[in-house]
Amino acid sequence: MSLARELEEIGRPLVDEQLKHPTVAGIARGDLGEATFRTWLEQDHLFLHDYVRVFSRLAWQAPDEHLGDLVELAHSTFFEELSLHRALAAEFGADLGAAVKGPVCAAYTSFLLDAAASYGEGLAALYPCMWGYSTLGRKLADDPPAEPRYRRWVDTYADPGFVMLTGRVAGMLDEAAPDPDRARDLFTAGMRYELAFWNVGE
Repeated sequence: MSLARELEEIGRPLVDEQLKHPTVAGIARGDLGEATFRTWLEQDHLFLHDYVRVFSRLAWQAPDEHLGDLVELAHSTFFEELSLHRALAAEFGADLGAAVKGPVCAAYTSFLLDAAASYGEGLAALYPCMWGYSTLGRKLADDPPAEPRYRRWVDTYADPGFVMLTGRVAGMLDEAAPDPDRARDLFTAGMRYELAFWNVGE
């Protein structure tokens, strides 16, 4: 079993925990309170700016054959995913410019940026976000919410293009071959941060 597949097996129970979280369940039903989603959206907007920085830091260390992959991941996050956030912010009345990182967002982004000092370890630390959202998106798309704003959010992460980008990260992680024990620890910590991040809107 490849390292990425092993990490995914570790992560599946934690994805199941996310699916049971009130925020995720509310998105799935389409009845999540607007104030909760608005706060989550403001925090995720700040998170994604640092996520772009993580990709950029890893791109500086990447082998030539994966430099373009990481540049594309940074570009996709900055221009596509953040574009969705801006559109949703207008619809939910979020003030992205005035948002300030809460404790979970600050801790998670610091964790990722620190891990990105090492190419292989950085990939293991960021994989929970890519793989976790891709998995959540596909699961929620099986019975998507009727509410169009939440449906658009689900569709973004269930999109085959996002699944493809996640697969590229898995391939890079396997090739980088970080220490497996260290990779498992970083991946598990990242998954725990992913779960905790759903609390930011409560």
